[in-house]
Amino acid sequence: MSQYKRREFLKTTAGATAGAAFAGAPAVHAQTWNNQPEKGAKLRVLRWKRFVQGDEDTYMANVKKFTAKTGIEVRVDHEGWEDVRPKAAVAANVGSGPDVILSTNDDANLYPDKLVDVTDLCEYLGKKYGGWYASCEAYLKPDGKRWIGVPLGSAGGMMVYRESQVKAAGFDKFPRDTDGFLKMMKALKEKGTPGGMALGNATGDSGWTSWLIWAFGGQMVDKNNKVIIDSPETIKALEYAKELYGTFVPGTLSWLDPNNNKAFLDGQVSVTNNGISVYYAAKNSQDPKVKEMVNDIQHASFPIGPVGVPTESHLFFNQMIMKYTKYPKAAKEFLRFMMEQEQFDAWLQGSGGYVSQPLKAYEANKIWTVDAKHTPYRDATKNLRPAGYAGKLGYASAGALADFIIANMVAEAASGSKTAKEAAERAQKRAERYYKV
Repeated sequence: MSQYKRREFLKTTAGATAGAAFAGAPAVHAQTWNNQPEKGAKLRVLRWKRFVQGDEDTYMANVKKFTAKTGIEVRVDHEGWEDVRPKAAVAANVGSGPDVILSTNDDANLYPDKLVDVTDLCEYLGKKYGGWYASCEAYLKPDGKRWIGVPLGSAGGMMVYRESQVKAAGFDKFPRDTDGFLKMMKALKEKGTPGGMALGNATGDSGWTSWLIWAFGGQMVDKNNKVIIDSPETIKALEYAKELYGTFVPGTLSWLDPNNNKAFLDGQVSVTNNGISVYYAAKNSQDPKVKEMVNDIQHASFPIGPVGVPTESHLFFNQMIMKYTKYPKAAKEFLRFMMEQEQFDAWLQGSGGYVSQPLKAYEANKIWTVDAKHTPYRDATKNLRPAGYAGKLGYASAGALADFIIANMVAEAASGSKTAKEAAERAQKRAERYYKV
């Protein structure tokens, strides 16, 4: 997690233009919102640096609109994902820092008592815009009663592939199941066009390891939060991982989030897992060789494993108001404003499909249909499984995820540094340190 530079591939805005995006959308129901920001309020917001230029441009334009409308000055600091998490944790524990923090996955569950209760805001937004997806409630309403943060959406992690190379390997369509996927990966290696996915401590792109474990029926914990990762199902997944790793381009054990982007755009791999950023990097590239890839790049959902249902893992985004803030009402007003249709529509479009919405009404945003290659990313938030599946999220799930237990287990077994059983046993012990009985 030492660096995250996907933004380096995206220096120009996504091609979609902001505008009315709710054609055919569900009716937006009128709701009452009563909140009077504190006099003299000033806000500081910490969020990630842009990966799609249009994300930052539109976000900052919305911030400017908020200040013009309310008179509330807002300072926005941009940091890499790998820096936001520790800075947020320090701020929560010290009791000083940004008023609002945009972070990832279930970071909010590391310090729920240090966050402002935003139940009123989430209920207002949910009723107005068709309701929140279940994954949002799992992450930010862990007790089923109180919202500890406002969902922002998620960055979909889909399969990104070169259509011509997949066809050259003998596959007219991207495989829909894990057996077919392994056959394709083996064929691609034999053709000299291998694939590759991150096996290092990558905040976003190592999420494919959770998909793999779930696809075979493995779980970190059961519904009672009992650790059950050392299981026959997990062993089968790890045996599959070893075969799959044999098809990868060399070096994936050390890959962090930027590496697969670079490898794909350099032509080193024909298949990887990623957000839509690789596609936009190609579209906006000034390099003729990279530009030639645009028509060849395709996206697909992850294959389905023996469990018979999708087991998608995506990077979830949250918005937290820190309890130490002097201006909690102003902070709520800021988040409300940013999530309202006029601002959120424009931001989704500016992000070019990189972020999947958390509220159901925004499924109708035109960004998902203006280009068919965007569509697979639309339902990422709707379909994702929280990393703490199938238990309840909290400090234990957040800590285990931040410690990359699943990713490390898969890397150990895949590379052969440990047997599948040894890797599962080690993961079991590591997880039990967080999920104490």
